[in-house]
Amino acid sequence: MRIGKLSLYVLSDGRLKVDGGALFGQVPKVLWERLARPDRRNRVRVGLNSLLVQTPDANILIDTGVGTKLDDQFREEYGIGPSTLARNLRNLGLGPKEITHVVLTHLHFDHAGGCTKRNRRGQLVPTFPKATYLVQAAAWDDACSPNERGLGAFLEQDFEVLQERSQLHLLEGDREVVPGVWLKVTNGHCRGHQIALINHGGNKVAFFGDLVPTPHHLTLPFISALDQFPEETLERKRELLALAEREGWLIIFTHGYDQQGGYLERRNGQLHLRPVCLS
Repeated sequence: MRIGKLSLYVLSDGRLKVDGGALFGQVPKVLWERLARPDRRNRVRVGLNSLLVQTPDANILIDTGVGTKLDDQFREEYGIGPSTLARNLRNLGLGPKEITHVVLTHLHFDHAGGCTKRNRRGQLVPTFPKATYLVQAAAWDDACSPNERGLGAFLEQDFEVLQERSQLHLLEGDREVVPGVWLKVTNGHCRGHQIALINHGGNKVAFFGDLVPTPHHLTLPFISALDQFPEETLERKRELLALAEREGWLIIFTHGYDQQGGYLERRNGQLHLRPVCLS
């Protein structure tokens, strides 16, 4: 997709399976299973989507999927398939050294796992050796010192080496990465959660991270049980989805599987998604 001087690509790192109750929170199963059919272990399949923004001077990767470091037991528990992000970058003619910025909506393993890899000697190294990794300081603090609820969501192997290699840049609030590419703090899902907003030539694109992880979560009360501050998620969703509808944003879903993105439309007073093929 071309927006002025910017080129945008939705890249998949594969898929994983999430407990349906965790994914849909207080919404009864009798309602959410009409939208997402669970397997026999009550898991729902979701995508692992990243967004690549190319400018004349930068290659910005937003979120990195689960990566390649997880052991077989972990992958089986979450139904994680092969990591495909590196291959999809190669298909665009890009190697790891050509990524200039890595933006992380937050540091949960399914968003930050691809930040690092093991080299041939088994050492942890940054996957993108010349990139600056951008994350909110509040999200970094939570990842480094998680409470009991957050312990299972963070894996130190995904991010600690970034600081050691001086590739980590901690942000304090909203920030413009390059002209037309903004990061906006939403919190809600976790402290320091941020989304990416691309605005160029009158066209607007939003990568919502886990604020609105799938098309099913466009319905305001559909909020993951994993969100630390669900009331804050609700407020940010109400505000940003109204803006997206009014201004005609293209929304990209980090965990969309069958539908990776689309535009909001109102029909007979109800909000609907007009899907767009982005792969």
